[in-house]
Amino acid sequence: MALTNELAAKRAALDAELRSLGRTLVAYSGGTDSAFLAWAAYQALGADMLAVIADSPSLARFQLEDAIAFAREQQIPLEIIRTEELSRPEYIRNDASRCFHCKDELFSVMEHFAANNNFHSIAYGVNADDQGDFRPGQAAAAQHRIAAPLLNAGLRKGEIRELARDFRLRIWDKPASACLSSRIEYGRPVTSEALAAVEHGEDALRKLGFRQFRVRHHGEIARIEIAHDEMSRALTAEMAAEFARIFKQLGFKFVTLDLEGFRSGSMNSLLSPEQILRAS
Repeated sequence: MALTNELAAKRAALDAELRSLGRTLVAYSGGTDSAFLAWAAYQALGADMLAVIADSPSLARFQLEDAIAFAREQQIPLEIIRTEELSRPEYIRNDASRCFHCKDELFSVMEHFAANNNFHSIAYGVNADDQGDFRPGQAAAAQHRIAAPLLNAGLRKGEIRELARDFRLRIWDKPASACLSSRIEYGRPVTSEALAAVEHGEDALRKLGFRQFRVRHHGEIARIEIAHDEMSRALTAEMAAEFARIFKQLGFKFVTLDLEGFRSGSMNSLLSPEQILRAS
């Protein structure tokens, strides 16, 4: 499929931006944006780039394994590092600035790795559409002077997916997936146990054949979000019984299906304007 002139120009701008960075580490999670950025950086820089994925309890094993597999398929150089956000009290506290502390930990570890391995730049996969959302991690990126090639090229989420499809990258339509900690309601401490309950619950939904969903952790309550186009499968007595069985085995006392369906960042709707302002 031929690219429009505008999108071809943005692709060229991305390539030029990446070449200007020199030896570069790419913060890689395996999602569409970071995976496309890692692929594009490898095309532009070859051996002068390295994708870096942070392994911690907040990254689902399913996501880690798929990210490693994609890098292997595309021959993208990959390094797995360990981050310790769960050792930070400000992260465990899980207020509106949690994402800032997560990214601050990630970029601090990546900076140390870069200094020890002669890399000049660090890049991450923020795009133009992310500018209109509440994302404290962007403040951490700004503090660490992390490069934003997709954003600087003016690429939007849909355009990144279109480019990935054009280059036949299988991640072009991969469902969005934030870290497991984003599933835990603000104010409830992030613990390994809570993260594991969410991960096992989402693994179970995936095995049931659902594609786009979230498990939201509200203490004794599990709130399940299912994409609208899959909701009819969820709204049956048989599936309700299966949801109850799965999540009660994971320790939840109450199991709910959110009738508004899946929506990215739904926990943010619980924050007051003052909390958002303080975290920004």
